[in-house]
Amino acid sequence: MPRARMLLVEDDAALSELLTWHFTREDFDVARTADGEEALLLAREKTPDIVLLDWMVEGLSGLEVCRRLRRSADTANVPIIMLTARGEEEDRVRGLETGADDYVTKPFSPRELVARVGAVLRRVRPALAGETLSYADIEMDTVGHKVRRGGETVPLGPTEYRLLKHFLEHPAHVFSRERLLDAVWGHDSDIEARTVDVHIRRLRKAINTGERADIIRTVRSAGYALDTSE
Repeated sequence: MPRARMLLVEDDAALSELLTWHFTREDFDVARTADGEEALLLAREKTPDIVLLDWMVEGLSGLEVCRRLRRSADTANVPIIMLTARGEEEDRVRGLETGADDYVTKPFSPRELVARVGAVLRRVRPALAGETLSYADIEMDTVGHKVRRGGETVPLGPTEYRLLKHFLEHPAHVFSRERLLDAVWGHDSDIEARTVDVHIRRLRKAINTGERADIIRTVRSAGYALDTSE
């Protein structure tokens, strides 16, 4: 099971220490800061798998940090759980509308927060919750690097495998060609965006053999998604 990277943004030193202890014990790699500006720098240096973000921190507010993380291509899909003493419904709605995935009101039990983080990761980044990714009738063994659809083995080239893995980690999310280039080929890649189309065609050909439905949806002017909704 891969070790999940957590960014903890909390200006209460005692609480930050307590949460770091609990999540390190659960095998998280925890980077922490009490400062909103530094949080953005840390997220840029090494993209976290999940962010625990206090509403009131030094420098930028938690809401503004959340807003900027959502605007950045690198962190747009990173799950964010907001921690706050604010319990009013209007405040919770503001946090969620800004882009938070979940909301925990202080005081809370660290064990409950560990469970909530696990639930969010299983929903948003299932690769971190186990060794098998699945969606509809597709299964990927991330340890054995094997893919099956409907129980039958699907042979994939390495690039198509990485593409499918990214889709399986974010089912139903629409990704532009540029976002897929960053995620699958890397930020320094000089490959043209149209190359993505070629590999999408190869991936479709491999997983949609026979009478199987096309599970990769093309969204005009937006990109591609692994989606059975249509």
